[in-house]
Amino acid sequence: MSKAKRRRPISEINVVPYIDVMLVLLVIFMVAAPLMTQGIKVDLPEAASGPLEVDDNEPMLVVSVKADGSYHMNFGDEEEPVALELIGERASKIISANLTIKVLVEGDKSINYGVIVNLMNVLQVSGATSVGLITEPPN
Repeated sequence: MSKAKRRRPISEINVVPYIDVMLVLLVIFMVAAPLMTQGIKVDLPEAASGPLEVDDNEPMLVVSVKADGSYHMNFGDEEEPVALELIGERASKIISANLTIKVLVEGDKSINYGVIVNLMNVLQVSGATSVGLITEPPN
């Protein structure tokens, strides 16, 4: 009887399965990324205004007022309403940490004008040099 033929170990790595896994992950992230948008549902008023020049790397603080009069900020838990006094405190801390931050107000069109003005006043007292309003373009 002859000796059994010995097999040499294969010293190459098969990368095809790794490429398949990476392509599947890429597709998952491409599908999931648009679903990760954050925000609060607010019925914005329509106005014919020019778009605001916004850089993706530029920090921005958005304070929203819903139709029921509740205030929301664009950080932390958006579903929980925030008291107006807490908005002043939080905005003051955020603005003092980053002096170039843009502060924007997003208010429902059914809200009383005085509520928006009061919010803008609180933001200016907190240190915001200019407060912008977010609107939707007319149809």
